[in-house]
Amino acid sequence: MSKQTAVEWLEKEIRKQLHVDIKHTTIGVKLFEEAKAMEKEQIINAYNNGDLRSGDLRSVDLYYNETYGGDK
Repeated sequence: MSKQTAVEWLEKEIRKQLHVDIKHTTIGVKLFEEAKAMEKEQIINAYNNGDLRSGDLRSVDLYYNETYGGDK
């Protein structure tokens, strides 16, 4: 089972709390896709800086895909 990123959690909570499906609004799609891309970059940067390594030599993309389920 994939972990949920903070941006994915926020998107889900906005839909749930406000009863609005932001995925069906142009601005919602744009903003959340941009936020997810920024978050992915931060995770990759942290991994590259050694902050997330657990001793194995997996690639950054593999780490991200295994942890967060890849492109969502």
